[in-house]
Amino acid sequence: MKGSLSLIGTVVALLLVVSSAWAQGPAPLHSDPTWQAAYWNNMTLSGSPVLERSEANLDYNWGLGSPDPAVHADGFSARWTRYLDLSGPYRFTATSDDGIRVSIDGEWIINEWYDHSAKTVSADRNLASGHHLVVVEFYENIGDAVAQLSWAPISTITNWRGEYFNNKTLSGSPALVRDDAQIDFRWGAGSPAPGTIGADGFSVRWTRSLNLAAGSYRFSMTVDDGGRLWVNGHLLIDAWHDQAPTTYSGTIYLPGGSIPVKMEYYENTGGATAQLSWTRADAAPAGTVIVDDTSPGFVKGGAASSWRSAAEGYGGHLYWTKNNDYVRPNYNWARWYPNLSARRYEVYVYIPYRYTTTAKARYWISHAGGFTLRVVNQSLYSDQWVSLGTYTFRGNSNDYVSLSDVTYEPYLSRLIAFDAVKWVPR
Repeated sequence: MKGSLSLIGTVVALLLVVSSAWAQGPAPLHSDPTWQAAYWNNMTLSGSPVLERSEANLDYNWGLGSPDPAVHADGFSARWTRYLDLSGPYRFTATSDDGIRVSIDGEWIINEWYDHSAKTVSADRNLASGHHLVVVEFYENIGDAVAQLSWAPISTITNWRGEYFNNKTLSGSPALVRDDAQIDFRWGAGSPAPGTIGADGFSVRWTRSLNLAAGSYRFSMTVDDGGRLWVNGHLLIDAWHDQAPTTYSGTIYLPGGSIPVKMEYYENTGGATAQLSWTRADAAPAGTVIVDDTSPGFVKGGAASSWRSAAEGYGGHLYWTKNNDYVRPNYNWARWYPNLSARRYEVYVYIPYRYTTTAKARYWISHAGGFTLRVVNQSLYSDQWVSLGTYTFRGNSNDYVSLSDVTYEPYLSRLIAFDAVKWVPR
């Protein structure tokens, strides 16, 4: 009798978890091959959905657009529910802009519920045989909107996990998963895996984590046809179109440690090439000066209660605030004072991957010719140095870069990061 009561209690508890997942929105059936989707014209999944429908895949990059005419382009949320028949170790990978969270059988395995530019996170779970309820919740604040979820069995991969698809869109389950020692392929008119993958009309996704020291790195990708590369969650190279063999490069500052890297590739017809390499790119010229937010040359002011800090960014620390819509009393500001020689320097600001939702960060450069304003869309960058231009400096205390939280965007709607500034001799 005690065993029966325990079983009944477990079933009731599971039903409570499951029922809460679709308390608003359509409920999935165990036999559904699609996602049951619900959309709200708010960011909190509250009230009645404005749209309910079935969707074959959860793979959306709406950009500045809307999921449907009934749904706003900004300030909306969505929930997808579905049962998956899986068994064994699986990796679930979510990409979003802005917030996303993913649960399996009532447990949140991914929770990135905050404003951010497009980033990718993964979680591994060992699943018992049977149907598993997957719930994905998403919200979009402003700007671009991305919501994607994929999953794949985890095999013993020590190098690049190569997932090969017999289509050009990386859709469905891969026809082949293998351990690729490196991405250095010149297949020509041949196939990556004769008998399994076609010679034309295929695509590949490679993923791995690289253990890199902190610093700037230059990644080079050669593709025929299309390719794109994410480094540390940032889309560094996007060349997703038919082309002859072409090499692209991108430079990014990395905080060090385990860095996720993802390359996607497709082959249309003709020759096929996919290559990736990287090297350190931060051998700074002699005389380079960096002032971080922890350096003696950094000063800040304004309302102390409005300043926030985080253990990330360049040097493992940054400050951030919410924006002001005009010059209000006691607004927050910061200055970076370098110790320069009297000469020309190119000025760079470091944009971290979080706390950067403003499109109008107003940097003022004080130099020998006066003051120059440069407006930077921080939301476009992630762990990158961004140039503000080249100027002649005096070599005294009048040389500096300043930034405030006054962006003239709607009040307290954006985040502004204050991190490092770099002067490179030119």
